[in-house]
Amino acid sequence: MDLFSLTAEENIKKKAPLAERMRPNTLEDFVGQEHIIGKGKLLYRAIVADRLGSIIFYGPPGTGKTTLAKIIANKTENYFEKLNAVTSGVKDIREVIKKAKERLGMYNKRTILFIDEIHRFNKSQQDALLPYVENGTIILIGATTENPYFEVNKALISRSMIFRLKSLSKDDVKKIIIRALQDREKGLGMFEVNIDDETIEFFANISNGDARIALNGLELAVLTTEPDEKGKINITLDIAQESVQKRAIKYEKNGSEHYDTVSAFIKSMRGSDPDATLYWMAKMIYAGEDPKFIARRIIICASEDVGNADPNALNIAVSAYHALDFIGMPEGRIPLAQAAVYVACAPKSNASYKGINKALEYVEKFKTGKVPPHLMDFTKKKLKKELGKENTDNSTYLYPHNYPNSYVKQQYLPDNMVNAKFYNPTNNGYEKRLKLRLKKLKHND
Repeated sequence: MDLFSLTAEENIKKKAPLAERMRPNTLEDFVGQEHIIGKGKLLYRAIVADRLGSIIFYGPPGTGKTTLAKIIANKTENYFEKLNAVTSGVKDIREVIKKAKERLGMYNKRTILFIDEIHRFNKSQQDALLPYVENGTIILIGATTENPYFEVNKALISRSMIFRLKSLSKDDVKKIIIRALQDREKGLGMFEVNIDDETIEFFANISNGDARIALNGLELAVLTTEPDEKGKINITLDIAQESVQKRAIKYEKNGSEHYDTVSAFIKSMRGSDPDATLYWMAKMIYAGEDPKFIARRIIICASEDVGNADPNALNIAVSAYHALDFIGMPEGRIPLAQAAVYVACAPKSNASYKGINKALEYVEKFKTGKVPPHLMDFTKKKLKKELGKENTDNSTYLYPHNYPNSYVKQQYLPDNMVNAKFYNPTNNGYEKRLKLRLKKLKHND
């Protein structure tokens, strides 16, 4: 690189957006993703030891995929090349491969090729990489916001380690914001910025786990706000809202507004009001609530309040949780809404919930009854008999499937509580069928 190019690159770095300038250069400065780069984790060890094979990072925007690639570039003794799949083609790939071969032959130095947005390469472009990844001419590092198992050539997948990056937590984003405000060299530390915790919290909330969004909003707020007479730049919540074009709503994660909103959401589902359910969910999502927290509330309501009146409600709620984990936000709001509306519209029964509470209360208050002899573990009974310690009666277990309708009357509760009743099915939805079946079985006893 000549002096002119070097100077130009330095000037670009100085004028780059705050989010670009604040990219960490070392693993120690990297925030988040402890599940893959925490000390002792495989990726951490591989980077420190400079023993990387081909890898693909995937996850939402602003979670550190490109940053990790640049940290690897700073750490490795291999040559580092970068391509963007949006602007590069097969010709560019061939040029990189040609140079990689020359370095390997002349200097015994391998080349790390970082490809951003690798999912945008078509099949022929990905195929062009394959032989050189396989024979070790290049070490591939791919970055993608899409699931690579669907978007990347299976042959490349099989030759790469896949690391999934998660959306940053609110605390992670707050840490990055505070670091940017304090950094005098790359950040906003040269300005005297006054900003309260509520406004920092707002920037962290609206980022939805994307540090870039938070930093872009913060930078715009600082650069467009006139200093006061003392030279201080006061960033208020109103200014923050204008900077990101998003209204702040009162929603403290650990405050009463949080608990009141969650309570309203659950009670709206329980009360079979899908419109109110969607409204309170929208408020939580807008305020930056953890979507998995919302999903867990839906699952609980599906079992506690719908129960056997519509057993499918629990299936849909659990599926929504897995779908959210699979696709992330913002698209994750769609299966969340589907599940919440289903639970809200479903017939309701809390009979199972009341039943387990009643049973637990019984166990806590009264002496635990013994298991009837015919229900005891067969292996244990046989062993006792062989040792001459069998002193129970000769009752034998009646296998229900040997009888009509797979049912036969026999005692299942301990002797001291044969008439205890915990489950009282309602006449709502599917549970009415369960109630009728149980009634019919008893009638035929």
